[in-house]
Amino acid sequence: MSRPWLSRNLVALSVVSLLTDASSEMIYPLVPVFLSTVLGASAMSVGLIEGSAQALTAVVAALSGGWSDRLGKRKALVVSGYMLASVLRPLIGLATSVAQVLAIRLGDRVGKGIRGAPRDALIADSVPPEVRGKAFGLHRAADHAGAVVGPLLAFGFLQYAGLSLRTVFLLAAVPAALAMVVLVVGVREPVAVVPQKGEAIPGPLGARFAAYLAVLACFTLGNSTDAFLLLRAQQAGVPTAHLPLLWAFLHVAKTLISTPGGSLSDRVGRRPLIVVGWLVHAAVYFGFGRATSAWQIWALMACYGAYFGLTEGVEKAFVADLVPAPLRGRAFGLYNLVLGLAALPASLVFGAIWDVWGSGVAFSFGTGMALFASLLMTLLTPTE
Repeated sequence: MSRPWLSRNLVALSVVSLLTDASSEMIYPLVPVFLSTVLGASAMSVGLIEGSAQALTAVVAALSGGWSDRLGKRKALVVSGYMLASVLRPLIGLATSVAQVLAIRLGDRVGKGIRGAPRDALIADSVPPEVRGKAFGLHRAADHAGAVVGPLLAFGFLQYAGLSLRTVFLLAAVPAALAMVVLVVGVREPVAVVPQKGEAIPGPLGARFAAYLAVLACFTLGNSTDAFLLLRAQQAGVPTAHLPLLWAFLHVAKTLISTPGGSLSDRVGRRPLIVVGWLVHAAVYFGFGRATSAWQIWALMACYGAYFGLTEGVEKAFVADLVPAPLRGRAFGLYNLVLGLAALPASLVFGAIWDVWGSGVAFSFGTGMALFASLLMTLLTPTE
């Protein structure tokens, strides 16, 4: 009898991601403004903090994913990763320097790195392969739904309750604590999916997977931290108090498109959806570099959400397609490693270009890299 695609683990992990992102996104869209206005950081500093955080996440994820394969267990690593991030993230509300924000963000991202690859492998282990894209799409949709709730809460606290940025950051601990309860109670180890401790694990992941990672790295070198989108939005006339609303709006678009996008990839293939999504990304970056008013920023954010809906879950489903089940932890770890290591130079270069030549040139650079990666995805990545 085939397993139902809406498994207990998928539902529980989706709820956990919703609550965790509600906590994270109460903070994230306000951090660039907090850094630049309260702590006086430059665009280069913002790029350093966010790029370093993503790179560290990637390194830890590579280690954690392989470790979960060797242990034959996923849940313990997932719980420890979520716990570390949940404790550290709200402490940004107590930071008084750029260095302190950097340290907290790095610790937060270590937690993300510990949990990310084992969680994605656990999702792949828990659903039938023929609906894998749909399952990852649902998980991403729940994640983005949390990223709608979080900014709306932050907006309400700032606009109507009159709370400070620091107080909002501290309140983010509440949904994070709820996520931990759901995770501990709701998630179970899949039966007989990963090897037991001490059992042999297959060797190399293969040329198809390596080619895929190489193309992803190329795309990521032009895909800087989204903190720059928020800085550009403020530059184009979006008020600071409206940034959480803009961020929530982005995640509404992500939520609406993620599950249909993943389901469509189950029928037409992963590569076409990824290529189309990257072309949308190129167009959005081109528009951001030339936007002159707030309404244009809002329209571009809707299109940016479509890019995520067409690619995030699909990219992960493609990873699971290309490797055997016992190697999924290692594969997702390497996937996150490539994305994170490429994100650091991407954010640093983007920030440096912004500081020297302005935001328009920086976004044009991102556009060019996305177009080049789309071409490589079409020409070089093997057919599924």
